[in-house]
Amino acid sequence: MADTALLSTRGRVLDYVDLTKPRLLPLVLLTGLPVMGMAAGGWPSFSFMALTMLGILLAAAAANTLNAYLEREIDGRMERTRSRPLPSGKLEPRSALIFGWSLGTAATLLLWAVAGPAAAGVGVASILYYVFVYTVWLKPRSAWNAVVGGAAGAAAPLIADAAVNGSVGVPGLLLFAIVFFWQPPHVWAIALYRKADYAAAGIPMLPNVIGDEPTRHWMLGCTLGLVPVTLAPVFLGMLGDIYLAVAIGMNLWFTVSSVQVWRQRTDEAAQRMFRVSLAYLFSLYLAMLIDLLL
Repeated sequence: MADTALLSTRGRVLDYVDLTKPRLLPLVLLTGLPVMGMAAGGWPSFSFMALTMLGILLAAAAANTLNAYLEREIDGRMERTRSRPLPSGKLEPRSALIFGWSLGTAATLLLWAVAGPAAAGVGVASILYYVFVYTVWLKPRSAWNAVVGGAAGAAAPLIADAAVNGSVGVPGLLLFAIVFFWQPPHVWAIALYRKADYAAAGIPMLPNVIGDEPTRHWMLGCTLGLVPVTLAPVFLGMLGDIYLAVAIGMNLWFTVSSVQVWRQRTDEAAQRMFRVSLAYLFSLYLAMLIDLLL
């Protein structure tokens, strides 16, 4: 009996963790951390960084949980999401709502106590933007939701910059811009090979609205547009040769993947670009950290 109860508790805890979309959270931390070294002209104390990054993590987890609460019916109509805790009935919607707001409250209080009102304010704004502007208003209405919604997924550098400097400056804005411009081709790659899923859910993604071919053109344009954005920190003297080498290589790989999506016109090419997009962003921000540390 005790083993059964333990397994049941463990399963329930994992269901709550699943609401936060834990596979996305490491990228949130990785995109926020380099700014702390760039913005301060040197690294703050370890305790300050750890607590600030925890606050950023909680803010992202809150936004994801509230998104899961609001989209529970849509998730139930999509093959890739119908097994999530809310559409599958593993958790009650009210419990998820309370959990999401609790995470948001904890994130705000922690950021305010450790990093000040500016960081806490940006954190709150990022949650509200993701929940109300993106999830409630934009996503069900516009095929360009991935463009505007990119601002929500790019908030970590802004919060980190505000935490270190008391306001958002050039480092935070630059690293925000990288994630912001990366988001559309990343999302549109999914939308190309998951068109039926999005159509069943009634979400107006770009391939379903303007067609596959124009979407592939937009993906290539955004991918090429990322090149000057990702190289800007080097030209402004914030990062050096290590990051420059990685950025050139990853931009080349990402561009080639986008060209293959355009030329091959297959789901396999879109899936491959989706995987490359994750490696691209991870490699860029890891290279930033290495460059700053060395």
